[in-house]
Amino acid sequence: MGKLYECVRFCVRPFLKVKKAAFAEPVGEEPVIFLANHLGALGPMYMAATFPFGDEVVIWCNEGMMDEKLVVDYVRHDWWWRPESKLAPVYSATIPYIAKLIVPKVLRSAPTIAVCRDARVMTTMRRSLKALKEGKHLVIFPELPDGFDSHAEHLQMGWLNLVSMYHKATGKVIRMMPVYIDEKSGLFRVEKAITADPDIPVKEQETRIERYLAAGIRGKLSTKD
Repeated sequence: MGKLYECVRFCVRPFLKVKKAAFAEPVGEEPVIFLANHLGALGPMYMAATFPFGDEVVIWCNEGMMDEKLVVDYVRHDWWWRPESKLAPVYSATIPYIAKLIVPKVLRSAPTIAVCRDARVMTTMRRSLKALKEGKHLVIFPELPDGFDSHAEHLQMGWLNLVSMYHKATGKVIRMMPVYIDEKSGLFRVEKAITADPDIPVKEQETRIERYLAAGIRGKLSTKD
């Protein structure tokens, strides 16, 4: 971890609401893929700064947030403010440029993996597999933005190929644990893990896995306080 990232994490930690966790089952010693709700910019901040395993995770981050050449356009199209807001023109003229000065430097200093949407996606997958094989947990935010403070019903599931890759490389079955970051109760609600059957093509199991994870990261499962 870079010094800039550690400094930012230390500074924001006192201001974050979610600091405790309720686990439906132990995480264990093997690496896990945590799937969490995004909460705008807050989800990644919580998972990095106050999540109990924050020192042991590598976080997927959109390439557009890590590159000064891309971040301005990315912020303007990533629903950071209500487009119908009277202040939207002011936000558009200021916030993306403030983000450009700060965000990429912080994220490159953090334990992140850039998520590419083009042919470089295999670099993303290889780096993720390497992190898992080294014992790091992976954090992914699979919700698909669908307007300001809104997400599509279905999740993005392209990352699911990692499950097959990990099994092929290690002979082990990776566990996927949904995390509902619940600001109202101040809890990370970490649900029981789901796994894929290694004897069945993972694509054939996608619907089952997606439904469970979607319910988990939206607080519709049953973890107790």
